[in-house]
Amino acid sequence: MTSSKAKKQSTTKTKGKAASQAADHTPALFKPLTLRGLTTRNRIWLPPMCTYSAGSDGRPTPFHYQHYVSRAVGGYGMVIAEATAVCPEGRISPRDVGLWDDSMIDSWRWIVDGIRATGCAAAVQLGHAGRKASTGCIGLGYEGATMPPEAGGWHTVAPSPIAFGDLATPRELTVDEIHGIVWAFGQAARRAVAAGFQAVQIHAAHGYLLSEFLDPLTNERADEYGGDLDGRSRILFEVVDAVRANIPEEMPLMVRVSATDWAAGGWDLDQTIALARGLKAAGVDLVDVSTGGILPNVTIPVQPGYQVPFSMQVRSKADVPVTAVGLITKPKQAEKILVHGRADAVEIGRAGLRDPYWPLRAAHKLGVPADQAPYQPQYLRGAY
Repeated sequence: MTSSKAKKQSTTKTKGKAASQAADHTPALFKPLTLRGLTTRNRIWLPPMCTYSAGSDGRPTPFHYQHYVSRAVGGYGMVIAEATAVCPEGRISPRDVGLWDDSMIDSWRWIVDGIRATGCAAAVQLGHAGRKASTGCIGLGYEGATMPPEAGGWHTVAPSPIAFGDLATPRELTVDEIHGIVWAFGQAARRAVAAGFQAVQIHAAHGYLLSEFLDPLTNERADEYGGDLDGRSRILFEVVDAVRANIPEEMPLMVRVSATDWAAGGWDLDQTIALARGLKAAGVDLVDVSTGGILPNVTIPVQPGYQVPFSMQVRSKADVPVTAVGLITKPKQAEKILVHGRADAVEIGRAGLRDPYWPLRAAHKLGVPADQAPYQPQYLRGAY
């Protein structure tokens, strides 16, 4: 081998080693995450947060395009659209979005296209509000109270006729109605695929319908949908099966849960871990771990990262990928959560409402090179 050839090979090896070392030093926040056939560009995700800004017909508006696409431009790895009702009476308020009719697909498609055009993954949370439905919201009055039918509201339903605080007492669902809601979840998932969404999340947290079925404090049924954990979780597993049957095999399926009620005798971490094991076996790819929402006026020890210990326990004991959420606001704080194995991705919620470009700020703070950060070409100068 000539000295020039040897020098060339040595230089090539050195460059390759340097590139490998650079990749190894990429902050955990900015490493891709693969779930089934979807790889997100980083592990900073926007959680589903209701905006109460839909038209009265449940369709998203130009506000939603601006809201979600601006976060995608801001560098998020995945944007999860807010709670999207599978039927009209499943909305939290009359200004919530939905996917209960095929005519609503096109209303979402342009938003999904805008998100995906930036390199960000687009997901949607499908849900039913149960006894917490038909409430007032921004601009409608009745804020914090049930809206009566004459004001545009509707009669609510639940596993058992137990009211949430001062909201109206719901009607107990029949078994046939439960089957209908399961079917509605499956059909909404089919529409989500048609709209271009790349992942689906089932909302089984925060005291909404599926959470109400899971929780012994709100489910007093004596039939197959009540009683022990198997009975109380039956509807959720049926929904998982219905959704999985209506989405491609390569599409990730996620479930959001509340790991605890923060109340004695209610849903707790042990039940959450058991549920997560079953969800994994049923084809769920990731569990989004939150807490609370089933009861009003409980004491929650809110502080930075207060829900992260729950995600860590679910991840380690159920052996399933998880996301962490809850007052995660600083880049180094979020980075430590991933580095220490407490979650597989972090969700930046309220901080993301204040700053649509939080991921770009985090990349700058953590010293991520411009070519490894999620900048759009027009914004690349912001990296320097």
